Amino acid sequence: MLMKTVLASMVLLFAASANGGDIAAGKAKSGLCAGCHGSAGISGNDLWPNLAGQKVGYLKNQLKLFRSGKRSDPMMAGISKSLSDQDIDNLASYYASLK
Repeated sequence: MLMKTVLASMVLLFAASANGGDIAAGKAKSGLCAGCHGSAGISGNDLWPNLAGQKVGYLKNQLKLFRSGKRSDPMMAGISKSLSDQDIDNLASYYASLK
């Protein structure tokens, strides 16, 4: 059991470093997203996409497009403008880690 826990921790650490984001920090910041996208990244409404299990690059790109104004949505515009590049990396890594 200890070996499984150690191995799982190593996988998460590798994923975080490979993706440039901190999964724990992304989880802490994900409260901003939970209202629409669900507390575990699974939306309860067809209007908003599921974030859990999406690819890191896709999530980063979409957040950056919203933040720059190249992609438009009234709700996402306000939220994304408050995110730093590190916040985006962290959130993308967190949601990508969810299945």
